Amino acid sequence: MTNSSVIKPLTVSFLQTPLKGKMNVPGDKSISHRALMFAALATGESHITGLLEGEDVMQTAAAMQALGAQPKRIAEGEWHVVGKGIGQLTEPENVLDMGNSGTSARLLSGILASHGFLSIMTGDGSLRKRPMKRVTVPLSETGAQFATREGGKLPMAITGTANAKPVTYRLPVASAQVKSSILLAGLNAHGVTCVEEPVATRDHTENMLRHFGVEVHVEDLPKGGKKISLKGPVTLQGKDIKVPGDPSSATFMLVAAAMIKGSEVCIENVGLNPLRTGAFDVLKWMGADLQILNERVEGGEPVGDLMIKAGALKAVDVPAAHAPSMIDEYPILSIAAAYATGVTRFRGLEELRVKESDRFTSIVEMLRSNGVQVDVEGDDLIIHGTAGNISGGGEIETHMDHRLAMSASILGLVAQKGVKVDDVTFIRTSFPNYFPLMNALGAKFDL
Repeated sequence: MTNSSVIKPLTVSFLQTPLKGKMNVPGDKSISHRALMFAALATGESHITGLLEGEDVMQTAAAMQALGAQPKRIAEGEWHVVGKGIGQLTEPENVLDMGNSGTSARLLSGILASHGFLSIMTGDGSLRKRPMKRVTVPLSETGAQFATREGGKLPMAITGTANAKPVTYRLPVASAQVKSSILLAGLNAHGVTCVEEPVATRDHTENMLRHFGVEVHVEDLPKGGKKISLKGPVTLQGKDIKVPGDPSSATFMLVAAAMIKGSEVCIENVGLNPLRTGAFDVLKWMGADLQILNERVEGGEPVGDLMIKAGALKAVDVPAAHAPSMIDEYPILSIAAAYATGVTRFRGLEELRVKESDRFTSIVEMLRSNGVQVDVEGDDLIIHGTAGNISGGGEIETHMDHRLAMSASILGLVAQKGVKVDDVTFIRTSFPNYFPLMNALGAKFDL
């Protein structure tokens, strides 16, 4: 579990010099989680390169080892996994600790639902506040049983079933984690598992299942969204996987370079899955000088290099339908909106209230404490841009949330009076080398 007793505050000063350079961001977090899980469920051996080695993904690696698979680190970002096969995981001897990782907890719940043994799952203080009912309700239809704290929160006991029933479920709210959890349970169920999503969400699970030899059907729904189905039980065959750079991580550098005068940054080998690149679209709508170069396909996922140069940013009105493709990027895009000229409106952000923290409220607090006018209408966030003149000087509470911490650090670089960040410890869960990479570009963070 992440040691939350170690707190690392940070004071960030206004940066008067540009960011320059070429870099690679860590491997995609969503794909890294799935690579370890699917390799553990496969028959045979898998070789993974580019794996993100942040704390969240390492929790997944530890969990798969506790369940009888054999993940082994060969070198930085390079892992070898000996799989157990579908339905062949073994009962863990101890509690499964998911640390800060909601992805680990929710996807693993789907896997454990269709294995006939007892397991107990917990997490750190932040994860224990996050809702699990969104996965336990549909997964209970498989025949698995779940016991949680009041409100459907961790710690959670899972009594899986070796005779899992297939589930047909329509998501009330678009969520790639819930969709993936149900599909993973369906791998070991007898019959067709089907998930309908009202809005298309990131499809890394579908892509990677196909890569491992599973037949996955995807249909467009008449009123929008997707219907995803698979017939179990299935067999996964061990595969080689190359994990692309994480587009969510890349967005922090892109926004910083877009705002800081004279900056020019190139980020290589970034995943360009169209269900993950909504933030890149928004930056272009805002007038950012962003180019995508050297586009190609690696391991079933589109990849390319991103070149960005500083320039004037203008306000945008982002529809709710765009949220699933950039739900993790709203904290850092809110900084771009605060820096821009005009009034930006982000619509339909209810999902932000149940992330690692209540990101919706945290964004409002972060901006208002640094002199930015923010209005709230229902689930819409309305940010009054300062035309490059954010006053700053505030103290920002990050609520153990890695993306809020990184966003706050970028805000400090463009705020006239800088900012104080209460704790940047949790950045290591998704981006362990964030500060060294930013300083290599010229950020001058003093840790």
